[in-house]
Amino acid sequence: MSEERFGEFVLVRRHGQVAELVLDRPKAMNAVSAEMARSIVAACAALSADREARVVVLTSSHERAFCVGADLKERNSMTDAELVRARPLSRGAYTGVLELPMPTIAAVHGYALGGGFELALSCDVIVADGTAVVGLPEVSVGVIPGGGGTQLLPRRVGAARAAELIFTARRVEAAEARELGLVDQLVETGQDRDAALALAARMAGNSPVGLRAAKRALRLGHGLDLRAGLEVEDAAWRTVAFSGDRAEGVAAFNEKRKPEWPGE
Repeated sequence: MSEERFGEFVLVRRHGQVAELVLDRPKAMNAVSAEMARSIVAACAALSADREARVVVLTSSHERAFCVGADLKERNSMTDAELVRARPLSRGAYTGVLELPMPTIAAVHGYALGGGFELALSCDVIVADGTAVVGLPEVSVGVIPGGGGTQLLPRRVGAARAAELIFTARRVEAAEARELGLVDQLVETGQDRDAALALAARMAGNSPVGLRAAKRALRLGHGLDLRAGLEVEDAAWRTVAFSGDRAEGVAAFNEKRKPEWPGE
């Protein structure tokens, strides 16, 4: 297993074809400061360009929190002009995770609030343990979810449920979060990271070309009418139909062996 650090607060660990993106600002429960946002942007840019990484798992080094959201202490010291200048960087951290081309899994324990929950929502699948507490409490401090929450949450749970959760600013504990669809898998306490890495390893056994194309079709087709969505799917199919991965996959199936994906 290799490691690479991006700034002081973000670490990328390699588990073969699975990359683990670790939020590593434990003294602040991973509150997203400007420096941390910059590091998330850099790590996501490196991962996006890495053809060896088939799946990314987003984890936390803090025992009691995934991420508590924006660094409000830092925000409180900013002038209006500084806040405006910081916005593209802050937004870039969330879109960096959202736009990773490979499947992504969030491993959530403890608090995942505000921007912390938005980082999880930016992933394709959320695995949580019994200590998880999630929510978008931004209106309680005079702002709105600005890391994608107003768009990602209704896509996950529907408009009315998202409205109730955002307008009340309430925190949702693990069992209810699973029931409402705020998280996808609920595992034993302390097992979120291991479960997410195991799920990632299972995904990573499949064609990297196929994984990226399937994610592209899922993301681009969401919200379109069926006819337009099927055109998106067809375009994605054309990118894999004549790939080395497709040729290898068909050959391996017929020869009853495990495929050795060329990844192209």
